[in-house]
Amino acid sequence: MASIPQGSAVNASGYVEGSRKWAIAFTAALGAILEVIDTSIVNVALTDMQASLGATVSEIGWVVTGYAIANVVLIPLSAWLGDYFGKKTYFIFSLIGFTIASVLCGLSFNLPMLVISRILQGLCGGGLLAKAQAILFETFPPAEQGLAQAVFGVGVIAGPAIGPTLGGFLVDGLGWRWIFFVNIPFGILAVAMSWMFLLKDQSKSKARNQAVDWLGIGFLVVAIGCMQTVLEQGEKEEWFSSGLITSLAIASVMGLGLFIWWELKIAYPAVDLRVLRHRSLAAGSFLSAIVGMGLYGALFAVPIFAQSVLHFTATQTGLLLAPGALASAIVMVLLGKLSTKIDARLLIAIGGVGTAFVMFDLSSLTVETGTDDLFWPLVWRGAFTVLMFLPLSLATLGSLPKKDISAGSGFYNLTRQLGGSIGIALLTTLLDKREAFHRAILLAKLSPYDSETNERLDMLKGALQSQGMDTATAGQQALALLEQTVNTQAAVLSFADIFRVVGVAFLCSLPLLLFLGKGGAGAKAPVAH
Repeated sequence: MASIPQGSAVNASGYVEGSRKWAIAFTAALGAILEVIDTSIVNVALTDMQASLGATVSEIGWVVTGYAIANVVLIPLSAWLGDYFGKKTYFIFSLIGFTIASVLCGLSFNLPMLVISRILQGLCGGGLLAKAQAILFETFPPAEQGLAQAVFGVGVIAGPAIGPTLGGFLVDGLGWRWIFFVNIPFGILAVAMSWMFLLKDQSKSKARNQAVDWLGIGFLVVAIGCMQTVLEQGEKEEWFSSGLITSLAIASVMGLGLFIWWELKIAYPAVDLRVLRHRSLAAGSFLSAIVGMGLYGALFAVPIFAQSVLHFTATQTGLLLAPGALASAIVMVLLGKLSTKIDARLLIAIGGVGTAFVMFDLSSLTVETGTDDLFWPLVWRGAFTVLMFLPLSLATLGSLPKKDISAGSGFYNLTRQLGGSIGIALLTTLLDKREAFHRAILLAKLSPYDSETNERLDMLKGALQSQGMDTATAGQQALALLEQTVNTQAAVLSFADIFRVVGVAFLCSLPLLLFLGKGGAGAKAPVAH
């Protein structure tokens, strides 16, 4: 198979012309979708993996943690790796590595093999997300960036919801190994499309003539790796009451300080932090972290609520999230045609306020909440999130010089991933703390001297005795049922609290819009280099 020569496909401004640019767009989007879906598809299979491999709950958690750590470490390095090896070569290598790692995950016969394979999958996947977005910015002119980023965004936004849905069907129907084997045909297709459609790498790379920044890479691995481990494992280890978590947090802070100092000191860093001199990138990356917290945090909370309170299966939970993913895809395509004509800050503000109100609406959940009650809030959440994601990408990266797009895209995607990890870690902790708080308050209102409590117990005992249970057993079961009711109500109240927190976080982030550019409306074209 020969790659298509680029020749006349590139115009004088350095952008691709004709139908080939859309082939490149779908190629890049397919690579990004593979990476994003694999971030969440594993979550619904952890119980089956645990039983199959004979692992404990804490041990099986490293299947998720290992992937996440490897992923966030590679994202900021993707710009340098693309420059060093060539963008096309590195993208294809990442796809091949990701597909091979998926095969190894599916064939894993014990936990260590699965964790190592997932780390390899995360290392290869980290090069797909940021590099795919950078390829699109370098392929399309500013006037067409909206539609191009919409193609990319469909996967990034809908992926976290598609993952559990697809995973639920595969786990229930074929077994957990198929959540990895399903990547094989799509990985092969993505490699073939990349070979055919991506532009040929330049014959000489300036990065190859420069010394490799091994020290900077080492500091990055320590800083981001330790940080991600703290975020993933902190709740299980009771945070800073654990010596391991405390040590990792100190190592992360020290590594981050040394990393920033070193990367700003040397002439050819592995991660070009100097791109943050662009005000839109700095503000947009911070906003990206907030969007990541809301996107992944809300998606994290809803499945847990559905499974723990509503007792949904994995497949039912996935189907609950599917309409929101479909809404995201539809709005993304429609917005792609308009985003370059409307001030991005206005769209982001509408998306942020709308998402906040959806979160406040979800905070009214009760124990009687059902699928119908969640349908429209989740559909609106999917739509409003797109109003933030797509314009934010354009406003953050659209005005960067072409030479800075790869580094800027890596940093922008890193902040969204870390924002998601931070959001999930904070919300998990808050959920536990608030559940204990509400449980204590509810229990304080229950007393053997309270007439309403005694009436409820007598009613439960009577119902149980009518089913043939003796008086002593009925009394014990009535107390257990009352405790279960308290625990369920405490859980519902704690979920309501975290939805409010996410809503407030979105509203508090809106002043950052003042530091962003207009994005598609009136944005300057990137300077070709």
